[in-house]
Amino acid sequence: MNVATLLLGCNIGNCESTFVETLQMFEKNCGRLLNKSSLYKTAPWGYAEQNDFLNQVVILDTELTPVELLSKTCEIEFELGRLRAIANGPRTIDIDILFYNDLEVITNDLIIPHPRLHLRKFTLIPLNEIIPDYTHPALNKTIAQLLDECEDNLNVYKKGN
Repeated sequence: MNVATLLLGCNIGNCESTFVETLQMFEKNCGRLLNKSSLYKTAPWGYAEQNDFLNQVVILDTELTPVELLSKTCEIEFELGRLRAIANGPRTIDIDILFYNDLEVITNDLIIPHPRLHLRKFTLIPLNEIIPDYTHPALNKTIAQLLDECEDNLNVYKKGN
């Protein structure tokens, strides 16, 4: 089996409900859920003229290869109404593969570890909640170290706080 770490993002519709449905689809199509972070409310990154996002990191045990996992996550996004109209724009669901085991994967359609995860607090904060001591395979720094060094100044709040 393989361990895949994914980031969920949503800012259209009932995001909490969408995340529940996404996790059910992961269990059915991708593998077993091992862990998940709290939900985090996050200011939009890149394209600011939109609603805040809800984000969550999840960890799956999967038999899928990285490319197969990408294909399944794209299918799930499509089934849940994801449209790709504006780069970094509003979306019903966004699923990013952050890590896959300790592999570095580079294809035309997929880069693992995610190439910008270390620049974004909305990714690092939920990662730090559940795997602070995990070492980024390419940067050789722990998630806690990457968060400490991150210069992103966007607000990220644990939902409910």
